[in-house]
Amino acid sequence: MIDLHVHSTFSDGSLTPVALVELAEKDGLSAMALSDHDTTDGIPLFLEACKGRKLIGIAGVEISADFNPGTMHILGYFFDPSNSALAEALFRMRNGREVRNKLILEKLNKLGLKITWEDVLKFTSEDVVGRPHFAQALLAKGYISDFKKAFEQYLGKGKPAYADRFRLTPEDSIRVIREAGGVAVLGHPVSLGVKDDNLRELVKRLAGAGLRGIEVFYPEHKQKQVQQYSAIAKEFGLVLTGGSDFHGTITPDIRLGRGFGSLCVDDELLVPLRVAAGRE
Repeated sequence: MIDLHVHSTFSDGSLTPVALVELAEKDGLSAMALSDHDTTDGIPLFLEACKGRKLIGIAGVEISADFNPGTMHILGYFFDPSNSALAEALFRMRNGREVRNKLILEKLNKLGLKITWEDVLKFTSEDVVGRPHFAQALLAKGYISDFKKAFEQYLGKGKPAYADRFRLTPEDSIRVIREAGGVAVLGHPVSLGVKDDNLRELVKRLAGAGLRGIEVFYPEHKQKQVQQYSAIAKEFGLVLTGGSDFHGTITPDIRLGRGFGSLCVDDELLVPLRVAAGRE
């Protein structure tokens, strides 16, 4: 069993890279990718922690691409974390997060939700602050009854406290991953918010830009969607990947490697991904 979609304290996860490695080994994973949002800063610690263990550590990242009507994330694997072009692109995106975070805070306060920046920082131990940290602050203040309601009522796209930020285009997201020697994968297509025919045309376009895979196996994908995404991947010669999108205590219902309990990403999927990345 492998997990190619995991977050640490370097973005919006609750566990450090080292703690993730220890948990993965305890849970019997054979390979895991650290794929923090718009940062690779946790990768050196992660890969170092994997040394001398049976667990295969994979350098990963999750880039938020500019897309409507839904949300598009491009996952990258097997790239060089020290690549300067990738580092510069991710730096620009993190700066965009800072501007966006100030706007979110202002909007929440105007809505009568008295949240301070210090309240938000209590829930992050690293530099990347995202909407999940605002959600945790809202929950701690008692403004919402559970984590998901923060997005449903305030922080989700189109909601009253939502604020946009700088993002790369999907094609540029793929390009910076490829130029860093990595392989680009379309993350959880369920979040795109597009219909079947439009999804096929979108994947066709992205495949032409260098996309090499689709995250088919994901906790929120129903069996019908797994079949649909698998068929589209096959049509365009893309590899199938999967992961739990594990965040630790932030998403307590999701388990590392198993999602809501039924997810199981087979070890065999790692081979074609490595081939796509030129590692076989």
